[in-house]
Amino acid sequence: MPITTCVFDAYGTLFDVSAAARLAAEEPGRDKLAACWQKVANDWRLKQLQYTWLRAVTGDHADFWDVTQNGLDWAMEANGLEDPELRERLLALYWELRAYKEVPFMLAHLKAAGMNTAILSNGSPNMLDGAVSSAGIGENLDDVLSVEDVGVFKPHASVYDLVGKRFDCSKDEVLFVSSNGWDAGCATGYGFTTAWVNRAGEPMDRLPWKPAHVLSDLTTIPELAASL
Repeated sequence: MPITTCVFDAYGTLFDVSAAARLAAEEPGRDKLAACWQKVANDWRLKQLQYTWLRAVTGDHADFWDVTQNGLDWAMEANGLEDPELRERLLALYWELRAYKEVPFMLAHLKAAGMNTAILSNGSPNMLDGAVSSAGIGENLDDVLSVEDVGVFKPHASVYDLVGKRFDCSKDEVLFVSSNGWDAGCATGYGFTTAWVNRAGEPMDRLPWKPAHVLSDLTTIPELAASL
């Protein structure tokens, strides 16, 4: 069946998760952060993801905002940044993450083509609402789906089930797009057609399933969706 529904992971896919550390590092008086902001951003993101996986496996679910703070605390300690004011600044900036530059046009193109569009994210509803509003992309999204509806993080199948329930579509009508290779791979195993946005040129994850398509950014998503 042709693709009718394009669903996107949020953090790292539509929204630049490195932006909080990068913007804070550019502020006056942030010399210590400026020297290591890229490592802080990478450590923060990695721990954030690792904590979601561990909580999904153990069944000890928590709000993504709690997980985000836990990840930041680990990253700051690992990089020798004991600064409560900086911690609060980084967390505040996380609510205002910038969308990648191609996102608004890409989503508008999909809507003009009659596609359903949505976010499917580990993020809590409040976090996602803040990010969507800050980026100004809400008018081209039909819905923002959060794992809070099922109480478990990706890649649990019940998270991917939310798409079919919301749009009354079959799995083969969905193009699922993520910047996380493991997310795109697991969504392939679930039955979605997938695209991995591999902005950093990372190796393919060693999983039983692989993304159907690998892209360097989101620019060609409308053309891809139309061709499937």
